[in-house]
Amino acid sequence: MRLHRLRITAFGPFGTTQDIDFDDLSAAGLFLLHGPTGAGKTSVLDAVCYALYGSVPGPRQGSGQGATLRSDHARPDARTEVCLELTVAGRRLEITRQPPWERPKKRGTGTTTEKAQSWLRERVPGGAGADSAGGAGADPAEGTGAAAGSWKDLSRSHQEIGEEISQLLGMSKDQFCQVVLLPQGDFARFLRADAEARGKLLGRLFDTRRFAAVEQRLAERRRAGEAEVREGDAELLADAHRMQQAAGTGPGDAGAELPPPDAAPGAPGLADAVLAWAAVARAGARERFTIAHCALAHAESARAAAAAELDGVRELARLQQRFAEAQGRAARLEERASVHRGVVARMEQARKAETVAPALSLRADTEAEHARATAAEARARARLSTAYAGEGALGLAGAARRVTEELGGLASARRAERRLAELADRIGDMDRQARADDDLLQEAGDWIAGWDATRARLQETIESAQDAATRAEHLAGRLAPAQEQLDAARTRDRLTEESAEAKERALAARERATTAHEHWLALKEQRLAGIAAELAANLTDGEPCAVCGATEHPAPARKSAGHVDRATEEAALAAHQRADEARGAAEQQYADVRAALAAATAAASDTPVAELAAAVDEVRRAHTEARDLASGLHAA
Repeated sequence: MRLHRLRITAFGPFGTTQDIDFDDLSAAGLFLLHGPTGAGKTSVLDAVCYALYGSVPGPRQGSGQGATLRSDHARPDARTEVCLELTVAGRRLEITRQPPWERPKKRGTGTTTEKAQSWLRERVPGGAGADSAGGAGADPAEGTGAAAGSWKDLSRSHQEIGEEISQLLGMSKDQFCQVVLLPQGDFARFLRADAEARGKLLGRLFDTRRFAAVEQRLAERRRAGEAEVREGDAELLADAHRMQQAAGTGPGDAGAELPPPDAAPGAPGLADAVLAWAAVARAGARERFTIAHCALAHAESARAAAAAELDGVRELARLQQRFAEAQGRAARLEERASVHRGVVARMEQARKAETVAPALSLRADTEAEHARATAAEARARARLSTAYAGEGALGLAGAARRVTEELGGLASARRAERRLAELADRIGDMDRQARADDDLLQEAGDWIAGWDATRARLQETIESAQDAATRAEHLAGRLAPAQEQLDAARTRDRLTEESAEAKERALAARERATTAHEHWLALKEQRLAGIAAELAANLTDGEPCAVCGATEHPAPARKSAGHVDRATEEAALAAHQRADEARGAAEQQYADVRAALAAATAAASDTPVAELAAAVDEVRRAHTEARDLASGLHAA
């Protein structure tokens, strides 16, 4: 609110019209009303209050308002009037009020009473919608002023004007008089008022409704957050109990020694406690799972070994049955071996004889024919020498034909002889083939004689490879948990170092927070000790004290050396808050590292990394050897 102009007529000690230009007075930002007692300083403030609310402050409000407010020095025909021009909430307003008064009658003698009147106008830019009508005693030159525009009538109702002004100012008359005017030491009453009354007044004065709404909204969000946290904690506890049931921990289990945290939902630190418990339970469950997995791998290895052994036994039984059957057949064959050998010998001789028989028959026929031809030739020669001794050429010709015929028979004999030679060659080839077959039969017999030793050697290789495969599976089942335990041990050692560092950081942050808190408390105590000097710095002679209301200040307190002001205290408080936040962050980090360390320790136990690494290398080496040995199973 800013006052621009106040015009007073026949009001209080002022019998004539008085104009007060507040814009001129407040050009420097501050002005002073001074004068002797009774000069009318308080009446100026009363006029402002009367223009705004239609009444003056309580102690000066009499039962007869018009008689009280009217000046005793005014002319009888002068009307009491207060006109105030001000800017409030960005609006330029003019309020004119006239209290009820008794004026002389225009006709005859005596007086007549006129009712109170009020006008409310607003200056608007330009002339659109402007109304130049004004109240009684309006100055025709009012249309010109600091703000260009025209005046527009808003209301002539006392009630409407009062409600409009109260809404724009945000204060009732009593609150306005108590806070803004501060007349005659009434500010002490404001200071002595209770916190609720002062809170309501200051809330309306500074329009703190939005802060109240924000506070209410934050409170609702806090309650909703608390409800959500309690609901989440309840779900977290339910999950923890389900985890415990799913883990199957009983009185004999290790997990039964550490039940879930027994705390109500919403308790501080419940989530961290449940998460820490879950980490330990998870580590225990992982350990039991590893043990069960190893047991399962061992059982599967044993089952595989038993299956392999069963297959071996079945194969051995089958081979033994075949061997028994072979032995029986061998015995039966052995019984008939002599007969068979005789039959084979005769059959071989017959086969050989069958092969040579045609050639022998042909040879015999050829030899017989050759003998006959030789005898015939001898006889012919004899007959020739006898018969053709005395014959001439005719007889020789006939003899020559006969000789030619006999030579043809000799040619046929020669062909038979060549055929005989070929058959003899074939007989030699067959003899060589028979000898080769005898050698192959001997070699096969030798191989069959050594088959039992070869089979035993290969069976031993198969059994060794099967054992190696089973051992490789078992070692593979041990290798993964051992590697996980080694990784957990390395994580454990790393987290141990990080835990020590986090602990040192948390302790350092806690010490810094404690030091900052003590420093802030010391500065606060030092400031409280010198608060009198800080309050005394604002005292002015003649002005009431903000604490006791006195207007005289004979011995105000002085600031001593090293005085702590409000800015220094607030800086120390901010430093303490930052240090406390850093402490909380460091402690939370330390707690997180400890939770992770507990999980890693539960998974790796206390075994050193070197020992675990050696065990992993040994298992890996044995697994590689077993796998290499098992790779020869298929070939065997």
